[in-house]
Amino acid sequence: MDIFALLETPDLVRAGSVCASWRAAYTSLCATEHCKLQRTPCLLYTSESMGERAMGLYSLAEKKAYTLTLPDPPIRTREVIGSSYGWIITADERSELQLVNPITGDQIALPSVTTIEQVEPIFDDAGTLCNYEYLWYTGEEWLYDKPSILDLSELRDMLFDKAFLSSDPSTGDYFVVLIHDPECQLSFARAGDNEWTWLPPHTCYEDCQFQGGLLYATTALGEIHAFDLCAPAVTMKIVLERVKWSASDRVYIVQAPSGELLQITRSNGKDYDSILELSTPPPNKTNRIKVHKVDLTSEKLVVEVGTLGENVLFIGRNQSLCLCAKEYPQLKPNHAYFTDDYFLDVTCHKNDRRDIGEFDLKNNRNKEIVSPQLWSNSPTPVWLVPNLRRMSLASHN
Repeated sequence: MDIFALLETPDLVRAGSVCASWRAAYTSLCATEHCKLQRTPCLLYTSESMGERAMGLYSLAEKKAYTLTLPDPPIRTREVIGSSYGWIITADERSELQLVNPITGDQIALPSVTTIEQVEPIFDDAGTLCNYEYLWYTGEEWLYDKPSILDLSELRDMLFDKAFLSSDPSTGDYFVVLIHDPECQLSFARAGDNEWTWLPPHTCYEDCQFQGGLLYATTALGEIHAFDLCAPAVTMKIVLERVKWSASDRVYIVQAPSGELLQITRSNGKDYDSILELSTPPPNKTNRIKVHKVDLTSEKLVVEVGTLGENVLFIGRNQSLCLCAKEYPQLKPNHAYFTDDYFLDVTCHKNDRRDIGEFDLKNNRNKEIVSPQLWSNSPTPVWLVPNLRRMSLASHN
């Protein structure tokens, strides 16, 4: 088991197929809740050539692609709005949300979208759900006086930005947090909840990171809020005041292997206010990534670090990751691996080429992950840390 724990996911699966004793070791290893397996993040994507129910998994460790078959509804009819702990969060054609483990095929339905504060169901004369009423309310103001009436599949593109998990769902105890519109608000649900809990009146969130039951959420202006989701009444504290980032920057929050909290900004040089006026937007291309340390004791942003040292970043529509490259020799230190996650790009311009690659922070350059392109542009590809743990093996089941 000590040897198996060092194997990447494809090799571990192969080893578990050799004989009965190796299979027993493999099964036991995957059932061990706190066992740390060596799993390099992979790129998860769809492709027309693989069909409606399959996803591709590109291994950075092996530089090789695999095909995974997922449960219904067909994955190419869904949107992928998050990736955490080896699970993806998807929105189907009725805009309902599911957690899916692409490796094991396990799937968990999340509370209905109609329990989100800004959504009301509309039924026809036969009692069949036919539309949603979408309320433009932020908790402080109405952006529009009248609600929008949306088709079932249309709502997901208007509502969902990103989603995050606090822990591995196969353990049976976890939180799910949504960044959703209007104005990038927060709602959350705990395992077993029947509805979403809204966290008004705060807006403009871009990324989240969990530390136990404590949720850190950063805004587009660099402000960081901490929510205690385990408290009887959820409390919020501002742990970092606003920072004047460019309006076009994407902002991320991530915990380094050392335990430090980092704030990341990413720019592709676009002026998004101008892009809204263009019928054909300019192509995406990340051209700058900056790293800052956050001092939680003084509630200040430490000056720009300028380097990740021996660490490596994974950012996009996944839970932001910072790993030690020494533990993952296939990864390049002081590099960031990125995918698209800007709302306008992944929802309004689904057919546009995705901005995916690796960024060298030392030389301020990016390059393609693989060529030619393997993936379809929608749903947008995400980073996934493969998780072999099945729900049937969880201690809570």
